Amino acid sequence: MTHAGPQSSWPDDVRTLAIDIGGSGIKASVLDPQGSLLVDRVRVDTPYPCPPERLVATLVSLADDLPDAHRASIGFPGLVRDGRVFTIPSLSRATYDGPQDPDLAVQWERFDLGSALAEVMDIPTLIVNDADMQGCAVISGEGMEFVITLGTGIGTGLFHHGTLLPHLELSHGPFGDGKDVDRALGNVERKKIGRKRWRKRVSQAIEAFDAVIHFDRIYVGGGNAKHLEIDDIGPKGEIVSNAAGVIGGVRLWDMVEATAQRRG
Repeated sequence: MTHAGPQSSWPDDVRTLAIDIGGSGIKASVLDPQGSLLVDRVRVDTPYPCPPERLVATLVSLADDLPDAHRASIGFPGLVRDGRVFTIPSLSRATYDGPQDPDLAVQWERFDLGSALAEVMDIPTLIVNDADMQGCAVISGEGMEFVITLGTGIGTGLFHHGTLLPHLELSHGPFGDGKDVDRALGNVERKKIGRKRWRKRVSQAIEAFDAVIHFDRIYVGGGNAKHLEIDDIGPKGEIVSNAAGVIGGVRLWDMVEATAQRRG
């Protein structure tokens, strides 16, 4: 994640621009201090091909149609550390369901998206993995909590007693048949193998994650969570609304600032 732009003391009515970047669509709204939507979410299709400059321009255009905000929270479909992009499986494709484009992958590698957005939006900006931001909206703050988002690709987030842990690309671990979890459970495979087989894969992946993480609770979100039944995710699971990808924007700031205070 990154905290780009000047530090601020927030007003009592602080407004947060929250943007959820997905492989198929980009959603945004402005939230009040409690995390409620001040306006309905707006959505645009994710453009393809989508080099960094095009994504930045798309986000700025989306924000222009929303009320002014004091700060921004961005959920990004890949690994981001200190604002820089390390993995970007979806936006490195020239078409939505196409193979990775080497030229796009090079443009995205180590791109400082956090600073670029803070500069053009002129407000402090936090950028994290999209599953991390969704998790901020839904976790209880107790024990080890795991978030998995099912969409174009697969996102994961980890929280321990309400603290967002450093992001790990757990979905890039092996699943079988030469595929990683991201490909085996992604939207292209769901359409290819059918809902029944896909649901079984989701259950298998959750069991494998639990064997490694030993989570107390799992939250399953993303656009394809609607294709699941509660039995698919086990007794520790909960299916959550895809709107959480935006709503987590306020709680993300609370968590980051609380962590900074603890560190002194």
